[in-house]
Amino acid sequence: MGMIKVVGLVLHPRRDCGAAIQAIVAWAAARDVTVLGLHDEISRIDCDAVAVDAEEMVERAGLLVSLGGDGTMLRTMRLVEGRKTPVLGVNVGRLGFLAEVDLPDLAGALSSIDEHRFTIESRTAVRTVLPGGQEVSAFNDVALVRVPGDGLAHVGITVEGSNFVRYAADAVIVATPTGSTAYSFSAGGPIVSPNVEGLLVSAAAAHSSFNRSLVLSPDERLRLDVLATSGRLAIEVDGIISGYAEAGQQLDITPVPGAAQVIRFGRTSFYERARRKLRVEGSAQVGSGDVSDATVVDSFEQSRYEILLGGELAGVLHYRRHGGAVELAHTEIDQAFEGRGLAGRLAAAALADARGRATPVVVSCPYVAGYVERHPEFKDLLATRGNPG
Repeated sequence: MGMIKVVGLVLHPRRDCGAAIQAIVAWAAARDVTVLGLHDEISRIDCDAVAVDAEEMVERAGLLVSLGGDGTMLRTMRLVEGRKTPVLGVNVGRLGFLAEVDLPDLAGALSSIDEHRFTIESRTAVRTVLPGGQEVSAFNDVALVRVPGDGLAHVGITVEGSNFVRYAADAVIVATPTGSTAYSFSAGGPIVSPNVEGLLVSAAAAHSSFNRSLVLSPDERLRLDVLATSGRLAIEVDGIISGYAEAGQQLDITPVPGAAQVIRFGRTSFYERARRKLRVEGSAQVGSGDVSDATVVDSFEQSRYEILLGGELAGVLHYRRHGGAVELAHTEIDQAFEGRGLAGRLAAAALADARGRATPVVVSCPYVAGYVERHPEFKDLLATRGNPG
């Protein structure tokens, strides 16, 4: 008997998740599995998922599926914080760091979970209480960030009741191992395996003589003190401003090991994902991969098609929408991937997508224009600029 009886969906607020939802609903219908979704998310999509509130979904679902990117994955983990409900991350639109599978692999991934063929990766959260009394949790980081015009962040770091260091910086970041590849990484912090339990404390654009990151045990008590010389600071929780801190206020930080359970299938390691997402230079893997495995996705927020090879962003085709037509404007292939036919894959995918949507095409990209000349089967899609269809 399969382990899944109820699946809960968490959707990206803007990205088109229709195809992923249809795949999940079709898979569930064949197995008598109930699919739940949040009221405000499911209402914008015509599907057979049952609309419920967040509390009911978390209570009933034996699996939560995050459809989107890293932000959606973080929100899903916050929903089930402290529970054993596993979370499956699905890339929808662009390559995510935290997600595990792409849309074409979704049905197979669900079957693997149903048949108990997966592993769990526990994720640490960090918790604090805002000056107004609200308790908040983050799976990436909590950061005290300078407010433009209000002066630097002057923050004292107190560990186990002892003052250790004072940072003067644009921001002071307390990150989990999961968050080591996010804001902390951009501030110069180390990459840390999610299997490590601990906290990272880093200063972004430090103006103080000491600018090193700290790595603390989850058993050590950490407090951030906003010093008298500090400007007003925004408190960001997983990148979202959740409150403000004034001089003289403090935040006690508490790590929560094993706060969420992320599904992994063992197809890629943390370090492979980190190398791809962070585009680590000097890797022998960069530019490798079988061209037949390349995937084209529509990153509609950036108005471009992206081609991914071995997890790397290998190239893009920019487009603009004019009324009922789409203009294919410019194709770019990363130098490391040139000469492998990826531009043709991009052009073919964009044209096939336009045909599937019955959308006329205006071609201003020289490469795509040449591609259409070589492949006259696409000429019926073309529209003139004066008659976009």
